[in-house]
Amino acid sequence: MAGPFSIPGTTIVVTGGAGGIGYALAERFLSEGAANVVLADRDADQAKRAADELGERAHGLALDVADEAAVAEAVARIEEAHAPIDLWCSNAGVAAGRGLGDDADWDVSWRVHVLAHVYAARALFPRMAERGRGHLLVTASAAGLLTNLDTAPYSVTKHGAVALAEWLAIRHGDEGIDVSCLCPQGVNTAMTAGDDASAATRLGGDYLEPADVAEAVVAALHDGRFLILPHPEAAAFEQRRAEDRDRWIGGMRRAWHKIRRASRQG
Repeated sequence: MAGPFSIPGTTIVVTGGAGGIGYALAERFLSEGAANVVLADRDADQAKRAADELGERAHGLALDVADEAAVAEAVARIEEAHAPIDLWCSNAGVAAGRGLGDDADWDVSWRVHVLAHVYAARALFPRMAERGRGHLLVTASAAGLLTNLDTAPYSVTKHGAVALAEWLAIRHGDEGIDVSCLCPQGVNTAMTAGDDASAATRLGGDYLEPADVAEAVVAALHDGRFLILPHPEAAAFEQRRAEDRDRWIGGMRRAWHKIRRASRQG
């Protein structure tokens, strides 16, 4: 279990911060009194534009989270320019590959959904351990607890993100470093803008707004919870999966047949 995290006065970094869940997190952290929020994004112009919208305590930063040297340099620059990083939201994500995808889909998914979190931990955890405090939030997905029928690269690497977050929480909790894992189902972002009724993510029900996810994150940080489920029903789905894996797979096969029928009829 993570310790309660108090936002006022903190320095926070949000990767993938120029839009979607990342932007909503940054906006909410600022409203809760964060001293500095860095919106890190591959698109430098969008990061700057988003930071300008949020005001003087927001700062845009160009960052490729799949580049370990760039992540290490960003951590050093942020701490030199502002203050020690209290919370790093490792939130950037990609939607690459339908079905089994190709090697490029697997490579980018692995680098962004797993290695980016590894790179953040390598750069941050020695600094946080020396201070005896710090928090890493890993944005995974309910696909990392269950599965996403549309895309194997996304689903498998999100499972990896959940497993890594658990490993980090176990290994580094006694150093004063807390870890949380965010696992939403469908959220209305640019990544899901093209989803129609046949999208597998629709199986989870209504999509949330990014602000709803940010609300769930703030509440979980306050309570010191590891697993953050903006869609609470994901916990029940995961429990059913664990109780009878064969039954779960059978049910998901039926769901996949339903999706394919809807797609053909559409």
